[in-house]
Amino acid sequence: MRRLIPLLLPLLMAGCAEGLPYMGSGGDEDAVARAVEPSLRTAAQMAEANGDWTAAIQHWSTLYQRRPDDRTVAVALARALRCKGTPEQAADLMQASLAKGERDPKVLAEMGKDYLAAERLGLATRALEEAITKAPTDWENHSALGVTLDTQGRHAEAQAAYARALELSPDNPVALNNLALSLAQAGQLNDAIATLRRAMEQPSAGVQLRQNLALLLALKGDSQGAERAAAKDLPPEMVRTNNQIFRTLAERAK
Repeated sequence: MRRLIPLLLPLLMAGCAEGLPYMGSGGDEDAVARAVEPSLRTAAQMAEANGDWTAAIQHWSTLYQRRPDDRTVAVALARALRCKGTPEQAADLMQASLAKGERDPKVLAEMGKDYLAAERLGLATRALEEAITKAPTDWENHSALGVTLDTQGRHAEAQAAYARALELSPDNPVALNNLALSLAQAGQLNDAIATLRRAMEQPSAGVQLRQNLALLLALKGDSQGAERAAAKDLPPEMVRTNNQIFRTLAERAK
């Protein structure tokens, strides 16, 4: 089971649709910025939605150059850098942002995710714990901390973090997905499948949840259930490839 865990994908909410607050100071140059910045924000968010992290970085970088003290823009740029595969650079950006003033919980949370992506788990844990201390009612921080703890093999602590996230945001599909994968890693496969099915009942459940469910069903030995779950989202060629994998996993589970 443990060798297959990398195939299971926890979810970290990115908040890609968050609006960016505008803070102006007057003057002709600022008037130009007011006219340009909404288009840059829209372009950056569209790039994120399409998974074009290179374009997103370009747009957020332009905004960041205009507003280097705007932490919302800095967090968005760091998120794009992390998703592009340069989490260390993203973490450095968040460290620089923290050095400018108060230890903002959103900056701390993003820095924790950056360190998690960079596999610097001790730093990730400390940043997320501090973010939770400063913003204890933000479910996303608890869920992200759970992923970090799971990565360290601390499954009981991770599940407590997911439980807290679900107290704050009941039936949240992201937190339920992450809890399900934690249970699977701890060897509680039936509970994991039941939890993931509960996540799939939520209107905002995404494709990745169904693919995780398919893999868990295969690990349990239910290749037909795995194939049905996976086939709803994937093209025929990928479905055929996945079905062979599911059957192999199901045979090993028997």
